[in-house]
Amino acid sequence: MDNLLSAWLLWFILAVILLIGEIFTPGFLLACFSLGAFGSGLVALLGGNLTFQLIVFGIVTIVIFFTIRPLMMRLAKKSESTVKTNVDALVGRYGKVVAAIDPDANSGRVRIGGEDWWAVTEDETPVPEGARVIVLRVDGSKLIVRDAREEGHSTMDTQSDNSEGGKQ
Repeated sequence: MDNLLSAWLLWFILAVILLIGEIFTPGFLLACFSLGAFGSGLVALLGGNLTFQLIVFGIVTIVIFFTIRPLMMRLAKKSESTVKTNVDALVGRYGKVVAAIDPDANSGRVRIGGEDWWAVTEDETPVPEGARVIVLRVDGSKLIVRDAREEGHSTMDTQSDNSEGGKQ
């Protein structure tokens, strides 16, 4: 009886250790082994011999790996935030040109959300001060923008267009 007790206890301890290890590793791999060890612990508790315990460990681990793990991976990908952060959050936002964008001088400043950014246009066209632009992408500390007037937005209407970084 003492041998039986120690076998199930060892399986459950292994299951807990693997589950703790899963916390520190990505991919739900150790969780598969943890559930296999838990299943083997139940078999040991019910009196199964070591061979049967090892078979259950292998089968449960493989079944979990090929069924539950893919579902968990999909859920993890779905739950990943799609919210853009840092400079990536600037893409798609509108700003106001506070220093004319001049491709020849490689100069121009845009204000978005109270912050000034160095900006150039994608097609190297100049944009006058006060114009409204939209951020297409970020290249280091430089914004690549397009004149929003091309999209039919007014130049100086700062109240209605929320040019301090609003998204439309």
